[in-house]
Amino acid sequence: MRIGVAFPTTEIGTDPAVIRDFAQAVEDLGFDHITAIDHVLQAETAEADDWRSYYTRDNTFHEPFILFGFLAAVTRTLELSTAILILPQRPAILVAKQAAELDVLSAGRLRLGVGIGWNALEFDALGQSFRNRARRIEEQVALMRALWTNEIITFNGEWHAVENAGLNPLPVQQPIPVWFGAFEPPAIQRAGRLGDGWFLNPRIAPSDDAETQIAIFRNAAEESGRDPSELGIDATLHIGDRAPEDWAQQVTDWQAHGVTHVTLRTMYAGLATPDDHIDVLKRFKAAHG
Repeated sequence: MRIGVAFPTTEIGTDPAVIRDFAQAVEDLGFDHITAIDHVLQAETAEADDWRSYYTRDNTFHEPFILFGFLAAVTRTLELSTAILILPQRPAILVAKQAAELDVLSAGRLRLGVGIGWNALEFDALGQSFRNRARRIEEQVALMRALWTNEIITFNGEWHAVENAGLNPLPVQQPIPVWFGAFEPPAIQRAGRLGDGWFLNPRIAPSDDAETQIAIFRNAAEESGRDPSELGIDATLHIGDRAPEDWAQQVTDWQAHGVTHVTLRTMYAGLATPDDHIDVLKRFKAAHG
């Protein structure tokens, strides 16, 4: 199992030295990957009194590609993973170009997590359709994979057309692994059909509900003629105020579900400073190696 860390985007601030030091500490502690969440615009007030209350203008959201371009230069081994990038609110060819460049600059360390998003405000502001985002993401991924693995392509889809053109430079990984963030059954099935892996809902714990969702993912893969054992699953472990033995139990429980990656999330745990986030990660490593 690979264990990584969620970049604490809403709590780390904007000092480049602090951001560098956090990523280097994660790498020095021996974690495998670092993930970053994505939002371009946030409303002034919360949409609802639930998890969406964290997605207001009061919270900082670093832009994933630029953040990872910076981190690629100050780390050497960490896998850099968007978790997730809201793909349908962006032009697919531009994302393919940005991802290819990041993969080159990081020497092949990008894992591109994508999802359809939930916030119509961002789609409207970015000039993209919110209504057809689920169907459009499938074509976007097909187009990006074609661009990453061929010098020249011709592609004619419902929303995209490319005639005898291609990217330069191509990525190190051909293709870059694409993982889907998916919470609802139709989206989980899409991840099983098309993804190299799947990000479980970060608000779900190892449980019967998790096993039900994992079964949906694996069944969709099998029905598409794919081997589910070759696909990754990334689950989230919230540090919160849990004791180390609770962290160990969650990791063990996720292993029992067949999860391949666990990402530690230190945000929303009442930690006051970036050093506090690092200290918790040190405690985890001291307890679990």
